[in-house]
Amino acid sequence: MSRSWPVIVLLLFLPLWLAASYGVRYGLMEDAQWVGSCVVPTDLWQCQVRSLLGLGIHFQVIAWSALALALLAQLIPKRPGWWLAVLALVFGLPALVLYTASIAVFAVVLAGLRLVRRKA
Repeated sequence: MSRSWPVIVLLLFLPLWLAASYGVRYGLMEDAQWVGSCVVPTDLWQCQVRSLLGLGIHFQVIAWSALALALLAQLIPKRPGWWLAVLALVFGLPALVLYTASIAVFAVVLAGLRLVRRKA
């Protein structure tokens, strides 16, 4: 397998992941249909997901996870650190979209810097 395949796959995956994050934001979190349906406690799984995601957003779990992974990726050398930076981006992009941009921006920048760092 070529060394450029992971980069190509990453460049194809990240825009799709960003689009999916915006889909969750505008299709589940801000859509008037779900806001109205989930006011009264129901057994709809969409309301349960929306509630858990809301708690995660409130406590900034996704953003802090992305930041922790990005910081860890800076410390771990070679390929494992590169993959941790990819994982930090996977957590960081939804955190940017889902109302925790103040912390997630640092995670995304750190992960991006780790991805482009030269090999020693």
